[in-house]
Amino acid sequence: MDLSIYDVIRRARATPKAYDLNQQQRQLVLEIHPQANKPMVAEALHKLFNVRPVSIRTMVVKGRKRRFGRHAASTGRIIKKAIVTLPAGEAVNLGVDAPAVYEQQVKSAPEKM
Repeated sequence: MDLSIYDVIRRARATPKAYDLNQQQRQLVLEIHPQANKPMVAEALHKLFNVRPVSIRTMVVKGRKRRFGRHAASTGRIIKKAIVTLPAGEAVNLGVDAPAVYEQQVKSAPEKM
């Protein structure tokens, strides 16, 4: 399968952990195509955002295992993520308003007693 640079990066992950990684360690958490690899992600970032990443780590997040009576099945879809470390002084604006998402999830989290 031949992927274009527009197919490689699907979206940015807007979670509290992804926001903290971005603010503290200059890392982006991206959802990528399941068949994309590290050189494809690096090329897409360079051509789309004019940024050369320092390092790229990829991982596959599988769906949850559920039981339906005596049958076991996997629910959800398989997601491939990439954690991209940017050089010092570089930034990529992917249109994600992370502070608003972060504040909503922190406020809705139950407090421990």
